[in-house]
Amino acid sequence: MSAILFLAVLLGATAIGMPIAFALLSGGIALMFFLGQFDPQVVVQNAIGGADNFVLMAVPFFILAGEFMNAGGLSKRIIDMASAFVGHLRGGLGYVAIFAAVVLASLSGSAVADTAAIAALLVPMMRSAGYDVARSCGLMAAGGIIAPVIPPSIGFLLFGVVANISITKLFLAGIVPGVLMGVALVVAWWLIARKGATSLTPKASWPQRLRILGAGFWALLLPVIIIGGLKFGLFTPTEAAVVAAVYAMFVGLVVYRELNLASIYHCMLVTARTTAVVLLLAALAMVASYMITVADVPGEIGKWLAPLIGQPTVLVAAMMAMVFLFGMVLDFIPIVLILTPVFMPIIAQAGIDPVYFGVIFIMNCSIGMITPPVGVVLNVVASIGRISIAQAVRGILPFLLAESAILVLLILFPVLVTVPAGWWK
Repeated sequence: MSAILFLAVLLGATAIGMPIAFALLSGGIALMFFLGQFDPQVVVQNAIGGADNFVLMAVPFFILAGEFMNAGGLSKRIIDMASAFVGHLRGGLGYVAIFAAVVLASLSGSAVADTAAIAALLVPMMRSAGYDVARSCGLMAAGGIIAPVIPPSIGFLLFGVVANISITKLFLAGIVPGVLMGVALVVAWWLIARKGATSLTPKASWPQRLRILGAGFWALLLPVIIIGGLKFGLFTPTEAAVVAAVYAMFVGLVVYRELNLASIYHCMLVTARTTAVVLLLAALAMVASYMITVADVPGEIGKWLAPLIGQPTVLVAAMMAMVFLFGMVLDFIPIVLILTPVFMPIIAQAGIDPVYFGVIFIMNCSIGMITPPVGVVLNVVASIGRISIAQAVRGILPFLLAESAILVLLILFPVLVTVPAGWWK
C-alpha cells in the first residue's frame, strides 16, 4: 500500500505541473502522514543531509568542465578531428557525430550539454549536405545519451552516493558498455546511410589530418588524465571533477584562447543554475528516500518480485522494464534518486553484482532521455534542428532500438560488464 500511495502522489503531483523536486517531497510527506509520523524536523534534517555530501561536489565541477569545453573550443576540435578522418565516407557526418559523442562523453558526462554542442555544429552542415534532418537529429540525440554511461558520469555519481557503492568502480565499469552503444549506432547508421543520397565531403590529406589531430591533442588528453588518475588512485572522482574543470579552463584560455572573462562568467552562471536544480533534487529526494526506507517500500516491491529472486536474469529484466516505463514520464536524475533506494535491497537479496546493476540501470535511465513524451535530449535536438517532436521521434527510432538491443544484451550476458570491469582493477 505504501508503494502505491507514494507513486500515486508522485505521479499525480507531476501531472498537475509541480516541479519534480517538490513532487518527491510531497510523496515523502504523504508517507509520513500515512504512517502517522509527520515531523518537520525529519524533513529538514534529511533535506540538509541529502545535499551535504562531499561526493556531490563533483556535480558542479563536471558541469562546469562541460561548459568550458563547449565555450573554449575543445568540443569543436573533437568534431574537426572526426570530420578529418571519417567525414569523406558516405554518411560521413553521421559517423562524425557518433565519434564526437563518444569522445565528448569521456569529457563532460552531461547528455544535454554534449547533444547541444554536437547538434549546434553538425545540424546545419547535415541539412546543407542533403541529409534527412529528422534522422540526423535522432542520431545526435542517441549519441548524446552515451555521456552518462562513459566516465565521468553525473549519473554514476548520484547512483554511487545513493546506493553507497564505489564511484570509481562504476566509472571504470561503464567504459565498455558505453563504447558498445557507440558501435551499435555505427551499425545502425551504416544500414541507413548506404541507402541515402547525400553529398560527399572531400577526403582530407594526411598532412591535414595530422595538423587537425595536433590541434585536438589537448582535448583528447583530458579523458586520459581522468581515467588514468582514477585507475592509479591519484585522485578521487570529486577531485577528478575539479581537475577536469581547471584543465578545460586552462586549455580554453591559454592554448586555444577562445575563453575570455565574459564567457567564463557565463559558464559559471549556467553551471550555478544547473547545479541548483540538481542539488535541490538530491536534497528533497533524500526525504523521499528516508520515508521509502521507513515505510519498507522496497519490501513491498520485493514481495511483488519475490517469485523472481531465484532467477537473477528475469529479475533484472523486470526491473529494467520498470525503469524504461519511468523513463517515458520522468527525467534522468529523478529516476535515479527515486528507484535506487527501492531496487538496491532487492538486488542485494538476489546476490546481483551492484556495480553491474548500476551500469545497466544508468544506461536505461539514459535511454529514457530519448523516449517520448518527456525525453529531454529529444526536445533539445528538436529545438536546435527546428523540427517537431513527432519528426524527432521518427528520427530516433532505429537508434533507440539499437541502444535498447545493447541493454538487452547486457541483461542476458552480465559478463560483458563484469569481465571488462575487472581489466581496470
